[in-house]
Amino acid sequence: MSHDMYNSPLASRYASEYMLHLFSDDSRYQTWRRLWTALARAQHQLGLPITEAQVAELEAHITDIDYEEAARRERQVRHDVMAHVYAYGKAAPSAAGIIHLGATSCYVTDNADLILYRDGLVYLRTQLLAVLGNLAAFAEKYAATPTLGYTHYQPAQPVTVGKRATLWMQDFLADVEELDHLLSTLRFLGCRGTTGTEASFMELFDGDEEKIDEMNRRIAAEFGFSDCFPVCGQTYPRKVDGRILGCLSGIAQSAYRMANDIRLLQHDRQLEEPFEEEQIGSSAMAYKRNPMRCERICSLSRYLMADAMNAPMTASVQWLERTLDDSANRRISMPEGFLCADAVLRLCQNVTAGLRVNEAVVERTLREYLPFLATEDIMMEAVKRGGDRQQLHEIIRRHSMAATARMKEGLPCDLLDRLAGDPVFGLSRSELEQLMEPQRYIGRCPQQVRRFLDACTPLLHQAQTSDGDIRI
Repeated sequence: MSHDMYNSPLASRYASEYMLHLFSDDSRYQTWRRLWTALARAQHQLGLPITEAQVAELEAHITDIDYEEAARRERQVRHDVMAHVYAYGKAAPSAAGIIHLGATSCYVTDNADLILYRDGLVYLRTQLLAVLGNLAAFAEKYAATPTLGYTHYQPAQPVTVGKRATLWMQDFLADVEELDHLLSTLRFLGCRGTTGTEASFMELFDGDEEKIDEMNRRIAAEFGFSDCFPVCGQTYPRKVDGRILGCLSGIAQSAYRMANDIRLLQHDRQLEEPFEEEQIGSSAMAYKRNPMRCERICSLSRYLMADAMNAPMTASVQWLERTLDDSANRRISMPEGFLCADAVLRLCQNVTAGLRVNEAVVERTLREYLPFLATEDIMMEAVKRGGDRQQLHEIIRRHSMAATARMKEGLPCDLLDRLAGDPVFGLSRSELEQLMEPQRYIGRCPQQVRRFLDACTPLLHQAQTSDGDIRI
């Protein structure tokens, strides 16, 4: 790697080798050549004057790209596609005259993009499933472990550690559903001509419309697509890019939510992300265990959510049959979106695979607030013993305020002692202690977790973990 030129951190630090290769020059331009070969093959099979030998020569030279020749030609003609047509023709001279026959630049640029985006989405799906698999194991392990719940980040009714993890899982499951819908409805552009009219192919095939449709069907099928867009301009509809980046943004939203929750809980030492034996948390404060991975998830997720705004702005200004002001933006925003989503999910896998629960801290935190959270049950028990509900409510309110004021002075909670010492209340300290069992207050959390995981089982069986190196 060169150290005297800028290199995107997404490439040098965060994204996987798979995603870096997918959006590499080799991958993109070899896909162009595969598309030109597929076009020539279909045209040969449908009777155009293209020989089997020409198709075979194109097939034989898909990978040996002379980038220097292509760059030299592009400097001369100022057109990247025609530069690569020229370089391909130099490599396969017998087929030079039939490369790109009847096509426009978007035949290779747009179809290649759709192929790369489709493959990228399929790969991200495996990453999502790996995160879900990790979270499922975590949720099952801690399905019945009571923990303090929060609303407005203030102490609220207890939940369980596992139940909280299912909230994160539910968000990621929504992302899988959105991704699956996107993949199932993704179409191919095909070879449609300069304004999408297929006029050049009407000329080549002497007006035989069935052959034009069959040509597009064959090319699409060769690359794993079942349908082409029914109508188009020169490009595929740029709303597709909006759907794709919107899906990636959804993944970022889910990841940010989970990572931010972990950061909040790590502040209280209830949860901790993985921390390696020789990891340094702070250059100045050697004792620190900063939630670096979760902070990075949040940081990259913000970038991805902002990046997703590029696509709708581009889609909204596609003049008539096409304009070229989408090109430079898409060259950056689309690959970077995929690289960033990949980086976020790799970090999510790392965190969820090693997430640590400090159960003693979790229990201590819950028990500190449990006397307040249990006051409704305490009041109901006192009513059963003949107490007046309204009078009991006032006693609890008054003693709760006093206990809270004491805690604000740094002293321990003494609410139970205050209630036990109030003769009107009618419950002893030991009787009140019996009501302080955390399991009484978690409702159906364990059952909800198990029911949720059972519903996820078919999908979770598809989960695969990545063993790629993750730069933290």
